[in-house]
Amino acid sequence: MTAALDAAAADPVAEVEPLLTIEDLSVRFRGVDADVHAVNGVSLELRPGEVLAILGESGSGKSVTLRSVMRLLPRHAVVSGRVVLDGHDILSMSERRLTDLRGPVVSMIFQEPGLALDPIVRIGRQITEMIRRHERVSAAEARERARALFERVRIPLPERRLDAFPNELSGGMRQRAMTALALSARPKVLLADEPTTALDATVQIQILLLLRELQETLGMAVIFVTHDVGVAAEIADRVAVMYAGTVVEHGTAADVLKRGAHPYTVGLMRSTVHGAVRGERLDPIPGAPPALTSAPDRCMFAPRCAHAHAPCLDGVPAERDASASHRARCVLVGSGAPAIAPA
Repeated sequence: MTAALDAAAADPVAEVEPLLTIEDLSVRFRGVDADVHAVNGVSLELRPGEVLAILGESGSGKSVTLRSVMRLLPRHAVVSGRVVLDGHDILSMSERRLTDLRGPVVSMIFQEPGLALDPIVRIGRQITEMIRRHERVSAAEARERARALFERVRIPLPERRLDAFPNELSGGMRQRAMTALALSARPKVLLADEPTTALDATVQIQILLLLRELQETLGMAVIFVTHDVGVAAEIADRVAVMYAGTVVEHGTAADVLKRGAHPYTVGLMRSTVHGAVRGERLDPIPGAPPALTSAPDRCMFAPRCAHAHAPCLDGVPAERDASASHRARCVLVGSGAPAIAPA
C-alpha cells in the first residue's frame, strides 16, 4: 500500500480545468416519520485523467453522491446545489438531454451487476443497444465492438459469452461484463460504485488492476467509491473521505492516507489491517455513525472523537488547509494544537 501511495504523492493534474464540479450538493430523502439528510454540502472536483476515490463507512453518503451525478435518485429525494459535468448543468437539464449524456459523457459501474444487468436480455444485446443508441453504426459493427470490449476486459471466449444471460456468468465475469457495458459508449467520466465489494480477494485485485489499466489506456476520469482503505490506496490519485454525508478531508492519496489530518481519517487507518499493525490489536473507532434525521449543526464526528472539545460543537467546522493540496474539516487543523498521530 505504501508503494502505491508514494507513486501517487504528486498531483499532476492539479492545474487542469475540472471535468466535473460538484458544488454544495445536498440530498434529503423525505420519509413518513422523518427526513434523512444523506448528503450535506458536498463540494468536489474531478479533472480529466484523474482517479478520485470517495472513502468512508456504509451510510456516509458516498453512493448517493455518485448517483446524484447520474441523477439516478428516487422521486422522494430533494436535491440542491450544483453539478456541472463537461459544461452541462446536470441538475437543471431535461431528462431527454440527460439521457443523451448517459453513456458518451458519463457512465456507471454499479455495486451489484446481477441487479444492474437485465436478467432476461442477452449481455451482447445490452451492449450493442447502448452503442447503437449513441452512435450510428450497423448491428454487425456494434456486435464487433462488443466482442472487442469483452476481449479488453479479459472475458474468455467472448463470442460465446456475448450470447449468455447474466445468470450464466460468475460474479467476476458479470462484473467484467458490467464494465464492458459502462465503457461501450466511450465515456469521459466513469463512476464506479464499490464494484469489487461482492467479489473474493483474488478477483477483486484483478478487477482493480483492470480498471486502472483501462483508465490509463482510455484516458478516462474515474470516481471510485469504496469503504476499503487498501482499495483507495491502490487505485486513487486523490481521495475524499466522507462521514455523515459530509466530505471531512480531501487531497492527494498520499496526503490523506499517510498524513491524515481529520480524526476520522486517522481512525480509519488505525482500524485497518496493514503492515504497520500486523500482529497487534486493531484500534477501532468507538461508537456508531449518527442518525441523519437533521442537517448538521456541529462536527458530526465529535461524539466519537477523542479530541473533541467545545469549538467542535459550535457550528459545522470550516475546511482548513493541512497543506497546499490537502484540506480537512476540523478545528484542530492549523490551530497550533498537537498533530494527531498517524496510523
